[in-house]
Amino acid sequence: MTTATRSGLTTGLCVDEAEFASLAGPWRRLYERCEEATPFQSHAWLTSWWRSYGRPGRLRVLLVRDGGDLVAAAPLMRTYRPVPALRPIGGAISDFADVLLAADGRERAADALTEGLRGLARGTLIDFREVRPGACVESVYERWRGPRRELTDSPCLELPPLPVDELLKRLPTATAQRARAKLRKLTAVGVRARVVPADEVETAVATLLRLHQLQWQGRRVTTEHLRPRFREHLLRSVRPMVAAGDAVVTEFSVDGEVLAADVTLLSARFAGGYLYGAHPRLRERKVDVATMLLDASTRHTAGDRPRTLSLLRGDEPYKHHWRPDPAPNRRFLLAHARTAPLLAAAAGEAAAREWAREVRRERRLRQQRRAREGRPGGGTSP
Repeated sequence: MTTATRSGLTTGLCVDEAEFASLAGPWRRLYERCEEATPFQSHAWLTSWWRSYGRPGRLRVLLVRDGGDLVAAAPLMRTYRPVPALRPIGGAISDFADVLLAADGRERAADALTEGLRGLARGTLIDFREVRPGACVESVYERWRGPRRELTDSPCLELPPLPVDELLKRLPTATAQRARAKLRKLTAVGVRARVVPADEVETAVATLLRLHQLQWQGRRVTTEHLRPRFREHLLRSVRPMVAAGDAVVTEFSVDGEVLAADVTLLSARFAGGYLYGAHPRLRERKVDVATMLLDASTRHTAGDRPRTLSLLRGDEPYKHHWRPDPAPNRRFLLAHARTAPLLAAAAGEAAAREWAREVRRERRLRQQRRAREGRPGGGTSP
């Protein structure tokens, strides 16, 4: 069913998995006309994710067309916890969520998409998690007439589109010297990097997942990365993304043996190392894996097509060695007057989670201070 909008475009809601899968061509054309998009909004990633993680009856993809031309899209799904809502497809394994808006005719497309989302908000909350700064959904938020809230979400870090030699100049002298020594170590050990062609991607990704499991053996790991559904999603999605230029798989070998592999996602303005696996023997040979991966990633960020190098979600200490810039994700809650209580409930739940995280952080800091001072740890009292 399609509906005419005030902007003269038409909107329709796709709720069928087969129909969503059939949109590969129009979706690709729209994706290429939306420079703000990240690979997490590519058709290959979204449809593969839905096959692995989606639930029957919950697909809700809002489509805006100008005649037969797809000019905007919001890939959403129905969820029920902690409150009933429409949320972006991609879930926890996708670092960034967004809508797609064609660059040509952007204002009309944004007006029509907002109007379509406003109609959906009459029955449920619309909850955009993990929105990157500068994302297209900001245009929707600016146009929204009705209850809305903007919240902070996951911390993210970014580096400018510079070759590794230029990134070294951003560092203090002593830190830069250590980094150069780590880069020289790669050459001394004989690490060779090879970009994997599309027809070898499945084998390379299977190797990556095996190495990823091996590197985390006996340590805390993101358990989702070890599950069959994640493996199926990655094996299914990465090859078409490599073929389209939305991803690159790199293998790192020593003496002809592949000891590490990495998937880096690419778009017009973005590059981000998504997942890697490294054999423990690399660390035994004093190879700094993080430096090796960053060196390989910068080959896709500088030059004729400059791309921001995103370190994706998280602010782990090792990421700060290169002095990245903070670029925290945000969360946009959109509602209608009749669904405003859902917005209030979601905002309250988010505040409670943030308070709990802060309590845990303060507890860890106190325990660390006690340990440094040689006092007994534990407890929550200062």
